[in-house]
Order: sequence, then structure tokens, then C-alpha cells
Amino acid sequence: MMEYIILGVLLVIIFMLYDKLTKLEMRFNRMKATLDQIANQVEVSEHPINDELRKLLKEGKDVQAVKKAREVLGLSLLEAKLYVDAL
Repeated sequence: MMEYIILGVLLVIIFMLYDKLTKLEMRFNRMKATLDQIANQVEVSEHPINDELRKLLKEGKDVQAVKKAREVLGLSLLEAKLYVDAL
């Protein structure tokens, strides 16, 4: 019986954490969209690395582009892949 109570409590905690994480992700996406709009309005120039990344992509060197983005921008593998894909 005690195992079921502990399992129930753990499931509730996991659900609460998942819900909080989902809300944080949505908030992050809204903040990113707002920052993108502000950057467009004040005409913030692109990061200089973007031209080099586009060149690598045109040459079919996607892996090297992601690696370069990680090195220069300090991104995780997933973040760098998403960054390069957005170019």
C-alpha cells in the first residue's frame, strides 16, 4: 500500500515539473519572439559568423557549419543545429 502512495506522489511531482517546464518553454519562446521584433525594428545587424555558416551550408558542409556555430556562439549541439537550420 505504501508503495502506491509513494508512486502516486512521484507521479504528481513529475506532472507538476513537466507542467512548469512547458510553461517556461512557452515563456521563453514569447520572449525570443519579442527580442526578434525589437532587433528588426532597431535594425540590429546579424552576427558576422552567419555569412560563413551560409557558405558552409551552400557547400553541403552542414556538420562543419553546426560545429563552427557551437565554437563561435557557445551553443549546445541542439541549439547550434537549430541556429544553422534557421539560416
